[in-house]
Amino acid sequence: MTRTIVDIHVLQTVPPSNINRDDTGSPKTATYGGTRRARVSSQAWKRATRDAFTAMVETAKLGVRTKRVVELLAETIATRSPAHAERSAVLAKTTLEAAGIKLKEPRKKNGEPPLEESAYLLFLSRAQLVSLAALAITAAKEAGDAAVVVDKKEAKARADQAHSIDIALFGRMVADNTDLNVDAAAQVAHALSVHEAATEYDYYTAVDDHKRDDPEEDAGAGMIGTVEFTSSTLYRYATVDVDRLNDNLGDPAATREAVETFVRAFVTSMPTGKQNTFANRTLPDAVLVLVRETQSINLIGAFEDAITDRDNGSRITAAVGRLADHGREVHEAYDEQPVAGWSVGVGERTAELGELGQRTTLDTLITSLGDTVADRVQATL
Repeated sequence: MTRTIVDIHVLQTVPPSNINRDDTGSPKTATYGGTRRARVSSQAWKRATRDAFTAMVETAKLGVRTKRVVELLAETIATRSPAHAERSAVLAKTTLEAAGIKLKEPRKKNGEPPLEESAYLLFLSRAQLVSLAALAITAAKEAGDAAVVVDKKEAKARADQAHSIDIALFGRMVADNTDLNVDAAAQVAHALSVHEAATEYDYYTAVDDHKRDDPEEDAGAGMIGTVEFTSSTLYRYATVDVDRLNDNLGDPAATREAVETFVRAFVTSMPTGKQNTFANRTLPDAVLVLVRETQSINLIGAFEDAITDRDNGSRITAAVGRLADHGREVHEAYDEQPVAGWSVGVGERTAELGELGQRTTLDTLITSLGDTVADRVQATL
């Protein structure tokens, strides 16, 4: 069967910033092609992408990832059946355990004893929460004053139906009940700078405003410190397996919406680390989206040799040229012909990507991609 793969390539210049720190507070780095590069982890950009969904998709179509699942389900039960509000925590615990989700006591806090939590972050769609709440309420009504018994098979089934688009894209792992696992349809690479990147230090002082106004005090700073930063032109890559996504969602219309939402969110989002300090938010200089029917192809090989100051033109001009050349050469070498492609770029210096994908705007790209995905999914039905 012909597959449908959506590859997203992004070139983005980020000014002095520290959007993704390591455990010491330094910007993350990696060695690639023998050269130290700036790096932003895939986890950081997945989180930014998922956060961007909230402004693009109805809340009811999204999921919640949390350990506090008992509290979340109890709230849903109480909202849908106020008569069971007092028992909602017990009903939630019974229902989740029937679904095969192990719970444990959280760390003790002052005041009211906390509700039990899952041992790991659990991703549940809001539709699944509503369905599990309905099951709990029905079981409570049938039990009356007796102990509530929730059907295990039904509870597991309801926890594995009606996946939200974020669960379908990013997947779900349930360590103690693998039947509830969902294989991710989207993959995100660590973003790497296309050039060698160094970490620098910003020495800062914070003035004590009240002390400054006292003529008898010195003008010394109330606080001093340093913050590390880097600046870079990043190559970012992500890919979506549309067939797996459609299997996860079981709905062609939802699959189209998920692909469109993911591409828009991945392209326009940015991790928020130290954003208040650096105001570093930018939009990509260039975007290339290719639809394939063979396999995903990451084009990071274009930048194995780091771009240097000796390259002609600006860094983004050189990066666009490298990406276009490498993509063309890979396609020629492997007889790879994308089904469709579009490019978006700022200014004429990004025009060369038009050789790989029709040059357009982001809105038109998203709509055209959605049409292509819908047609290809429909053809498989």
